[in-house]
Amino acid sequence: MASAIAAKLMALSTLRRKQAKNFTVRICTMESDLEFSCEVLDQEVPKEEPIILHFLAKFYPEDAEEELVQDATQHLFFLQVKNKILEEEIHCPPEASVLLASYAVHAKYGDYDAKLHKPGFLSQEELLPKRVFNLYQMTAEMWEERITACYAEHRGRTRDEAEMEYLKIAQDLDMYGVNYFFIRNKKGTDLLLGVDALGLHIYEPHNRLTPKCSFPWNEIRNISYSEKEFAIKPLYKKTNVFKFNSSRLRVNKLILQLCIGNHDLFVRRRRVDCLEVQQMKAQAKEERARKQLERQRLEREKQREKHLREEAERARDDLERRLRQLKEEADMANEALMRSEQTADLLAEKAQIAEEEAQLLAQKAAEAGLETQRIKVRALRGQEERRAMEQKMLEAEMLALKMAEESERRAKEAEQLKQDLQEARESERRAKNKLLEITSQAVGPPQPPLADLMPQDLSFSRENLSFDFKDTDMKRLSMEIEKEKVEYMEKSKHLQEQLNELKTEIESLKLKERETPLDILHNQNTEQGTSKHSNFKKVSMAYTLKPMCINTQTSIEYI
Repeated sequence: MASAIAAKLMALSTLRRKQAKNFTVRICTMESDLEFSCEVLDQEVPKEEPIILHFLAKFYPEDAEEELVQDATQHLFFLQVKNKILEEEIHCPPEASVLLASYAVHAKYGDYDAKLHKPGFLSQEELLPKRVFNLYQMTAEMWEERITACYAEHRGRTRDEAEMEYLKIAQDLDMYGVNYFFIRNKKGTDLLLGVDALGLHIYEPHNRLTPKCSFPWNEIRNISYSEKEFAIKPLYKKTNVFKFNSSRLRVNKLILQLCIGNHDLFVRRRRVDCLEVQQMKAQAKEERARKQLERQRLEREKQREKHLREEAERARDDLERRLRQLKEEADMANEALMRSEQTADLLAEKAQIAEEEAQLLAQKAAEAGLETQRIKVRALRGQEERRAMEQKMLEAEMLALKMAEESERRAKEAEQLKQDLQEARESERRAKNKLLEITSQAVGPPQPPLADLMPQDLSFSRENLSFDFKDTDMKRLSMEIEKEKVEYMEKSKHLQEQLNELKTEIESLKLKERETPLDILHNQNTEQGTSKHSNFKKVSMAYTLKPMCINTQTSIEYI
């Protein structure tokens, strides 16, 4: 297994050695780096298996947005910086940790969607350093809520843009890009040497945030190395030479390599880019423009698809509303039909009652006639009885007349009820016809499928971009770089306000007794307005950049 790894590394070392100088392969249990020109097993590596290798950026960029041209390089560097922050190799304040975590979540999951990203979707993610969890009386759900709130504000950014925003915030941290080494000065005092893209820094062992003194690369005349002793000679002769030593040979070689590489990159950043770099930047800019056009095209397609979907939903709602209306009309027709049937039954019952009453009146009239005949027979028996009988007969006739009139009136009412019954049955028939007509109209024409409404493919064209760089003197280029830094700080005002707002929200839950020494130092620096760039503001903008010379009195044979 080790021989296979060695073969792969040897093959890797033959590819583009110029670009490989900015990266290193490091074994996780070693402080030094592997040499690409030698086999792995010929170097000082542990004999245990498996051997874990880390492919890391050896030199950190000053401005990640300007120097990280390719997306793959940006993504790998983003993962490296994120891992160092989570492992607390780079100190990060809590409010900045929350904002960085929100950009890391956006780079992984894309735009926030409340339907997909429900509470608890970050429960398995490692987003904040353990120090931040222990520093506040807050649960994981409370941290997730604050991270999600920031994450929702990043809508519309791509993964590359989210990673770049992460790096732009991380590069302003005090420990970003600083390689620390234990050293001793001439008096034997233990110190820390910090090497980064801006220069050399001397720290106290317990304070890695604020350097005691700094030597920018443009103020260093040369660095001499003899056996285990280093000497930093400043540009100005009035400044004393700073000497220090380290007891380990491999560490001394690594310090020397970092000094040479960072100084070389410091000089190259302040010169006009070579033709190869210009071409790479032009290609990257063209690729970004193409991706931007592609995103705009996709966004237009999404908007059009959304519009068509809304129209289809509106048409569906109209059909559903029409169906509900027809259903209501059918229900009303059914109710009218039921009422008509009830009315017809009631009228039929009334007609039957009227017929029975008419038959009863006819029977009473017949009985009155029989009574009249009996009275007439009795009238023959006597005159007086006759008059009385005539009187009674007259009364009986009048009563019979009234009974006949009443019977006729009842007959007319019965006839009228029969007519009403016929009209009710006619109304029932019309209601049934209306119900059949409504039922036949309930089915509408089929809707066209949504697939026919999908947008056609859009085409776009891109223009070739060209760049024309002209040489300028170093002084004017440095002033322009400082001016761009001032403009960048002004643009970062909103970011600083957002960080302050996050810090204010979680400050009440902070546990003072759990603060680490780096947290206390960071808070003191924040109150005093001290940052990683404050030491360089005292240095004059005008300087003469002289080439760095390496004076080695004793030659070193690399193993």
